[in-house]
Amino acid sequence: MKSKILFILSMIIFGTIGLVVRYIDLTASERALFSSFLGCLFLLIILVITKKKLSWSLMKANALCLFISGIALGGNWIFLYQSYDHTTIANATIGYYFAPVFVMILSPFILREKLSRKKFICIAVAIIGMFLIIGKGISTSAADDLLGLFFGVIAAVFYAALLLVNKFIKNMGRLELTIIQLGITTFMLMPYVFLTEGFNNILKITGSSIPFILMLGIINTGIGFWLFFAGMEKLSGQSIAMLSYVDPFVAIIISAIILQEQMTIIQVIGGGLLLGSTFVSEAKFIGVFKRREKGLLR
Repeated sequence: MKSKILFILSMIIFGTIGLVVRYIDLTASERALFSSFLGCLFLLIILVITKKKLSWSLMKANALCLFISGIALGGNWIFLYQSYDHTTIANATIGYYFAPVFVMILSPFILREKLSRKKFICIAVAIIGMFLIIGKGISTSAADDLLGLFFGVIAAVFYAALLLVNKFIKNMGRLELTIIQLGITTFMLMPYVFLTEGFNNILKITGSSIPFILMLGIINTGIGFWLFFAGMEKLSGQSIAMLSYVDPFVAIIISAIILQEQMTIIQVIGGGLLLGSTFVSEAKFIGVFKRREKGLLR
């Protein structure tokens, strides 16, 4: 029960990211830089407190994949934060949750996993859901909404890449892996922010943004990931898949109730199809995996 509570808390924290970034007067790349830096710093403190160590030999053995995953994590955050700037939190979240669909599409080519009939149907349903969101769920103020949804889908591409690359990283604990990825992302984003934005905005940051920057880095990234790892350690894969949907649920509730961002009925149906199809696909995959573990499938 304790593990479920910790994991649900992490999902609630992740679900509030869209609300927090709305109050930070910085560009998407600058927010991503602060998020990765403060999150990495917090998790390093946790690493020291728990008396764990980073393995340099494992870092060297996985260097290429770690480098690519750091780029993927940075791109994921930049486009997700841009998505929040251009459309509702609900739209951004729904676009972002297209990531499992990309993983399903790419798995046969990258991981050599067979694409089952059920997964194929789930992909088709998710695409229909996305077309409903784009075709009927966007109102006349539409250019910005479409751009925001597009950024959400691009963020999903980077997140899918992160998930796939992580499959090739061997023998590293989740906490250690996240610290390294956040550190790489920080070092990648520093020159990127300098070349694209400069550091003038950061130096002129308003006092009202500082509490939300700290919240984004320490709570949404650092504590969020810490609870995430602590919770998932004793949970089954199926429980993780089901409880992960607390994240988009919280984000959509915040969008509708706190920010009063409207969704049309067609958009709700499209979002339901997209999220539902990814849930069904993940539950099916995990069920097969668990039966294989028990020796029921050969």
